[in-house]
Amino acid sequence: MAGTHTALHFHLVFSTKDRVPMIHADLQPRLYEFIGGVIRRENGTLLSIGGMPDHLHLLARLSPSVCLSDFMRALKSKSSGWVHETFPGSSKFAWQPGYGALR
Repeated sequence: MAGTHTALHFHLVFSTKDRVPMIHADLQPRLYEFIGGVIRRENGTLLSIGGMPDHLHLLARLSPSVCLSDFMRALKSKSSGWVHETFPGSSKFAWQPGYGALR
């Protein structure tokens, strides 16, 4: 075989700390866009994103060179840091530890 082909699609689910509804209408579209950028920088592709004020669902294609736990750590830390920088009134924003990942 001349190369490697993978189709690693993951349904990722994670929530805000203590399931506090912090993803408000003014934050949601910008957060989704930012998360898409993080996924691209981590060699992935965001296929779909949605959620509720207290959690997110993502469908993403990941590179086989990416470790899922490292990917999720980067995604959650970068996005929460971005929320703190972009929305100063959201200093209590945080993601809950852990996540769900279905392949």
